[in-house]
Amino acid sequence: MSKVLVVAVHPDDETLGCAGTILKHKEQGDEVYWMIITSIRNHPNGYPSEVVKKRDQTIKAVADAYDFNGVVELNIPTTLVDKSDLGSLVSKASKAIDDIKPDIVYMMHEHDVHSDHRVSFSVIYSCLKSFRHPFVKRIYTFESLSETEFAVATPSNTFIPNVFVDITDYIGKKLEIMSMYDTELMDEPYPRSLSSIKALARVRGSRAGVMYAEAFQLLYEKR
Repeated sequence: MSKVLVVAVHPDDETLGCAGTILKHKEQGDEVYWMIITSIRNHPNGYPSEVVKKRDQTIKAVADAYDFNGVVELNIPTTLVDKSDLGSLVSKASKAIDDIKPDIVYMMHEHDVHSDHRVSFSVIYSCLKSFRHPFVKRIYTFESLSETEFAVATPSNTFIPNVFVDITDYIGKKLEIMSMYDTELMDEPYPRSLSSIKALARVRGSRAGVMYAEAFQLLYEKR
């Protein structure tokens, strides 16, 4: 049995990037934990209370759908990670990682176009130094539609997958869970539409010789 930590900068990143892989881990009997970095609660821009309530309800529904073993919210104001106290964020993230002691970590790609993603990657990756958390054996980044593919088109910024997970048995559930994020879904033909999510999984599957897959970039592995 493995302990898995899935890091989402915003709720829905985990579903876009690795819903099928999460469900596969759970079916295999692994423990899976969800870390959400940002929040709209107590946001300086003042989100309406009904919007905050709906977001909280969605997070709970999604957590129940995955049957996560635990959810950690760091409550950094969304869209303002780069203006937040990064020392405090490092401390919160390090404590959560130390409490969970994951073998495997899935996280955002370092060159996603959203500044929240880029800064969060730097923070989380700095927390995963092997001499601080030697229990971590593998670190993967995933792709978030509407963020990863919109990075500046240079070789150094490109998401280059080298691990593919067959999610053929889970693609329906992935789309079902993504539908819970009704305020985040996009109309056709945009990136976070259900057809685009399914199409990406089909393309990744074709690379791996299966119907549907999720793709990852392996950053670190300890054997």
